[in-house]
Amino acid sequence: MHQGVRTEQRDATLIITLDRPKANAIDARTSRALYEAFAELNTRDDLRVGVITAAGNRFFSAGWDLKAAADGEAHHADHGPGGFAGLTEFPGLKKPVIAAVNGAAYGGGVELMLAAHMVVASSEARFAFPEARLGLLPDAGGLNRLPALLPRPLALELLLTARTFSVDEALRWGLVNRIVSPADVLGAALELAQEVCLSAPLSVEATLKAVREVEGLSDQEAFDRLRKAVPLVSGISETADAQEGARAFAEGRTPNWAGR
Repeated sequence: MHQGVRTEQRDATLIITLDRPKANAIDARTSRALYEAFAELNTRDDLRVGVITAAGNRFFSAGWDLKAAADGEAHHADHGPGGFAGLTEFPGLKKPVIAAVNGAAYGGGVELMLAAHMVVASSEARFAFPEARLGLLPDAGGLNRLPALLPRPLALELLLTARTFSVDEALRWGLVNRIVSPADVLGAALELAQEVCLSAPLSVEATLKAVREVEGLSDQEAFDRLRKAVPLVSGISETADAQEGARAFAEGRTPNWAGR
């Protein structure tokens, strides 16, 4: 374990566990350690999916470590290339990350969850953005990702009032994919990861890249960009895996992906 972060590989999935008792709060050193884990996921060919979770069952993460702040760590301290929690500003992430939210998430903990591509949450999870009550801003994703996912009035209510919202509300609003019992959170996230691993690696990478590239564009702008400006997307049908997928379908067998 390095700076409260440990990793474990299960098949093609890298499990990244935040382990900082009592509330899995994140300081700058922990952010850099998390970035190293996500960078490992991004660069290793034998890894296809990442799962970010936390130790215990009470807290996924309480967000920024206010004890570190009281000891002098600035709000804008160097959190490394991936930004706060190593993921919120990760440049060019090629592999999907699933958040296995095993307990409460506050502030930066919610921002870490929102930076993931999919979310499996405990039935006992709850969420809040307390920054306004602390004289701070949720500037690691709360200010941009939350209003992009929710109607503006609802996002502003959560950001300005610091009210706690339930996992059922999060599911209804589309912030999480599914709710499971506390004991099943990691298992359900790993099952979802296995489902992703059945898809072609380049198709997964191209999908993530395409979604990033077209965000905020009109339909015509999006089509133009994907067809002309993103080689991985526009050339996906010419890959060896695309040919293998067609052959496997015709032959009624499971594809053998080569990642090229």
